Amino acid sequence: MTDPSLQLQIQSLPDNPGVYQYYDKEDKILYVGKAKNLKKRVASYFNKIHDTGKTNVLVKKIVTIKHIVVPTENDALLLENNLIKKHQPRYNVLMRDDKTYPWICIKKEPFSRIFSTRKMIKDGSEYFGPYTSFKTVYTILDLIRALYPLRTCNYDLTPKNIENNKFKVCLEYHIGNCKGPCEDHETLENYQKQVDAIRQILKGNFKESLKDFKKTMTQLAAATQFEQAQKIKEKIETLEKYQSYSLVANPKMTNVDVFSIVSDEAVAYVNFLQIARGSIIRSHTLEIKKKLDETDQELLELAIIELRERFELLSREIIVPFQVEVGDTVKVTVPQLGDKKQVLEMSERNAKYYRIDQLKQLQIVDPERHTNRIMAQMQKDLRLSVEPRHIECFDNSNIQGTNPVAACVVFKDGKPSKKDYRHFNIKTVKGPNDFASMEEVVYRRYKRLLDENQPLPQLIIIDGGKGQLSSALKIMDELGLRGKIAIIGIAKRLEELFYPGDPVPLYLDKKSETLKVIQMLRNEAHRFGIAFHRDKRSKAALNSSVESIPGVGEKTMLMLIKHFKSVKRLKLATEKDISEVVGLSKAKKITEFYKLENGSE
Repeated sequence: MTDPSLQLQIQSLPDNPGVYQYYDKEDKILYVGKAKNLKKRVASYFNKIHDTGKTNVLVKKIVTIKHIVVPTENDALLLENNLIKKHQPRYNVLMRDDKTYPWICIKKEPFSRIFSTRKMIKDGSEYFGPYTSFKTVYTILDLIRALYPLRTCNYDLTPKNIENNKFKVCLEYHIGNCKGPCEDHETLENYQKQVDAIRQILKGNFKESLKDFKKTMTQLAAATQFEQAQKIKEKIETLEKYQSYSLVANPKMTNVDVFSIVSDEAVAYVNFLQIARGSIIRSHTLEIKKKLDETDQELLELAIIELRERFELLSREIIVPFQVEVGDTVKVTVPQLGDKKQVLEMSERNAKYYRIDQLKQLQIVDPERHTNRIMAQMQKDLRLSVEPRHIECFDNSNIQGTNPVAACVVFKDGKPSKKDYRHFNIKTVKGPNDFASMEEVVYRRYKRLLDENQPLPQLIIIDGGKGQLSSALKIMDELGLRGKIAIIGIAKRLEELFYPGDPVPLYLDKKSETLKVIQMLRNEAHRFGIAFHRDKRSKAALNSSVESIPGVGEKTMLMLIKHFKSVKRLKLATEKDISEVVGLSKAKKITEFYKLENGSE
């Protein structure tokens, strides 16, 4: 039942687009959200029980609702983003990585310097970026310096200072990295032509620079200045090489921003690519920590607004994996084929690789959080009511119908708990019968846990198809555990997951962490069962030999089998070879026994 005061606040909300803000009893802001229709959106929080506990907790804490009406939904998006950054409410997503990024500056001064900086000074200088790493900045600056000789000094190169011979050329001039404008060895007009060419490169336009270099190379070659022509040719090759690395699509694709998203239960990763003239000129991945059960669409819309504002993006078109609402001034493209589809897939790969890197780091620095994330993901993927903190997996090992055994392996918090592994000798089943064997081991396992009041698992995995799963379910019914423990079967061939009463199997993404954990369980159960089966067969063979040799005990035979590797090799060994292991007396008994055995065959 909604509190009457809250009900009154909801009823008084307008049907317009805007931003709503939730506050607790201490007047602390809890959450900021946007809506096409404020009344409908806010009311939806209070008229149902939500799927996630966090949302239900949030609703219980709300005491006051405030709102701001705006003209359009786009205005609501911008306002929501600004309010989240300003107030950082507890239940809003966290966008990590909010730091100062490097820029490339073309300084407003005579003989402009070009350098990297984190600070933007409003003095008329031009800034390109921001770039997401200094590595990218250094690569571009190295390219520029390889193409154009620019000054690196901070001299005030006014015409008056140059005329008065106030400065002297430095080492950079003597090694050819600068043409010496400080001593008037280079004109301002020629220097600024280079700056204009660099400006075009920073915008992603290589065409004019290549055209100018090729023209110069031809002129030098025609004047038989082949050494100088060769240097220009090397510059052309450098520029073309850089262009080939950055060219990703049709050169006609220009001023387009690409956004993609990958997410799990706790975090979403949004990758952004800025494309100009078919080249990627900027790439960045934003990590968003979820607070409630936000959809990918909501998170992507929020990220697009944030990134366009942060990087001052003015493109009229964005490429995205699904429809988003980010205002009427931007064209939203969801490509199905062609160059735009390719760059979207490239963006998605970047987001996935970034996610993998972050998860690897998280596993090292915060293993508990890593485990919690995997457990939450498994609960969602496998449609479970609780996190599968304790999982048990059964496998039958019945090779050629001999020595039937079964294995139960246990994973706790997604990791093997080897002290809890159990082997089972099949006692009540004659001959190879996987279904009956499964019934026996499942009954023995959980009857014992119940009798001893031991903790039960949240999930049981049966290595096999529908038949083995049905056998296990029959026993779960007998023990009264049906519905108390989730149980699924996994088929070996196609990694199909079978659920009780569901004729259609579940197929998980082959790269999903949930499937990897299940495969680890299944493989570990198979390994553990096979090892026990082999051990049992070896002991059976050993016992048959031990029992038939008078005066030779089990320990002696174990020692011999370990030394000779098999009973067959032991039979072929000489008395001398055997005596070196167990002494002459026992060696004689063994060799005489095998001679009599061979004679009787």
